[in-house]
Amino acid sequence: MASFSVRRQRGFTTIAMISFFALYLPIAVLVVYAFNAGESLSTLQGFSFRWFGKAAQNSEVIDASINSLKIAVTAAVIATFAATLAALATTRTAAYRGMTAKYAFLNLPLMVPEIVTAVALLIFFSRVKIWTGYTGLGYLIAAHTAFCIPFAYLPIRARLESMDLTLEKAAADLYATPIKAFRYVTLPLLWPGVIAGFMLAFVISLDDVVITEFVKSGGQDTLPTYMLGQIRRSTTPEINAISAVFLLLSIAAVTIFFFINQKRAQ
Repeated sequence: MASFSVRRQRGFTTIAMISFFALYLPIAVLVVYAFNAGESLSTLQGFSFRWFGKAAQNSEVIDASINSLKIAVTAAVIATFAATLAALATTRTAAYRGMTAKYAFLNLPLMVPEIVTAVALLIFFSRVKIWTGYTGLGYLIAAHTAFCIPFAYLPIRARLESMDLTLEKAAADLYATPIKAFRYVTLPLLWPGVIAGFMLAFVISLDDVVITEFVKSGGQDTLPTYMLGQIRRSTTPEINAISAVFLLLSIAAVTIFFFINQKRAQ
């Protein structure tokens, strides 16, 4: 009996091509108009790098980009660290009552509508701001860390569940302490999952608008909230240029991650 393959099903290629077309055509249009010489978003008026230069000289864009990177990197590092500990605690232990509830609790931010989380954080942090007088980026970092943890947790847990426990047991049989077994056996094998969790958390944080819009104080725009504000006022290909640069950075990050994984696999 021949093995089942979805690619052999009638209409699969057509549906796949339509899906890819619908997904990537808007992105392609966005990138094309980033090089428009004029100010129109509907009519090409020549080829130019004008809007890239204008964005690079825009102090508001630079400040918003720096804020975005600060928040995304810090939140992703903290979220990945917490997610790694949580994944170890829920996979490297015997099953016990309440484990399923803990797993559901860790993934709860994925189920709750983002607007609900945003309103809850707004109310909570508004009280903290009054009590402490602090209005810095710490609130945004804390908020982003909170909703990034489940995104980092899932690939790390998946990697742990797919790992062969034989090597860890062999290390224990050779009198390795739990810390040494983790450092020299578990962590090297887990590293691709950790990197995947970090990158996912980083992208989710970098991309967030709703929670950031509710939690941020005055003068704390990230790049997505800055772009949203610009679209509300007036839209020029400068927004396309900024989006194209971040698209390029995302592609570069994914490519680097792919080659790192390939090298480790060899």
